[in-house]
Amino acid sequence: MNYLSFPGLGIEPFHIEPQAFSIFGHPVMWYGIIICVGMVLAFIYAMSRARFEGIKDDDMVDLGIFVILFGIIGARLYYILFSLDSFVVKGDFGKTLLNMVSIWNGGLAIYGAIIAGFITIVVVSKVKRIRTATLLDVVAPAVLIGQIVGRWGNFMNSEAYGSETTLPWRMGVLKSFDNGATFFSETYVHPTFLYESLWNLIGFILIAVFYKKKKFNGQVFLFYLSWYGFGRMFIEGLRSDSLMLGSIRVSQIVGAVTFAVGLVLMIVNLLKVKKYESRLANESVSSLESSADAENSAENTADDAYNADAANASDSAVCEPENEPSDTSVGSKEEESNE
Repeated sequence: MNYLSFPGLGIEPFHIEPQAFSIFGHPVMWYGIIICVGMVLAFIYAMSRARFEGIKDDDMVDLGIFVILFGIIGARLYYILFSLDSFVVKGDFGKTLLNMVSIWNGGLAIYGAIIAGFITIVVVSKVKRIRTATLLDVVAPAVLIGQIVGRWGNFMNSEAYGSETTLPWRMGVLKSFDNGATFFSETYVHPTFLYESLWNLIGFILIAVFYKKKKFNGQVFLFYLSWYGFGRMFIEGLRSDSLMLGSIRVSQIVGAVTFAVGLVLMIVNLLKVKKYESRLANESVSSLESSADAENSAENTADDAYNADAANASDSAVCEPENEPSDTSVGSKEEESNE
């Protein structure tokens, strides 16, 4: 029986029951319910983003089915890969296989879901002829919603917490043991599930605010990789239940790699966009200057033509002889005078 408390915040120990209810004797855990709620909310949000990007609802439904299915499989395989000893029963392949598929007993890793989901999105985008980078942008913030909500499943299981601390927001984990006599053991630890949930919430808000201002397709996905990787890199270092590869915290290394890769790719693409925009601006200025030169040239030509016409008209006026009386007319007048 587990109890949690937050003594620095004035919250006394309270009981946490991992099981919500049972169906025909089979327990239904709060962890599974919360994960399902996160998936539903993530899908609803992804649908709204897809419409903004011009992606059909039917395509998103198909994508959602495959991403959820292969995401769960990927999360399980990732967890098994780095904790294989806890699943293998020597000399009993059937029992070993049963342990591996018994997902209802717990054991999922979010990075396995992300990797499998990424591969699924790439494949579906090719089959559906949807731009892969755009589809990744649509799904990335939805994944954050699933992670924000999903971490509270860890809270209900009293798991995914960190090492001991004396910070004001420390979480007290009080466990009861009954070996003939009931006694309690309490430890004050980092609530790392809460750290990650809040970190993802901030990331989601930033994406929601700046989504429509993205400079290139795939930028939202790369921001997600960088943001989540950076936070997980530090939070994982506080956890007491990390998946280990020797003395290395696997998720901490993966977090550092995803942060570096996402950040570098985002900077490279932003520089490309800036270079492209600069080239367009220069071409626009050159085009305007060419248009202005053409207009000035046309105006000068028109002025020259006008001046030439005016000069020709003036020369014609000067050279034209004045009307003079004819000799006949003069002679007639003289004759009339003599008469």
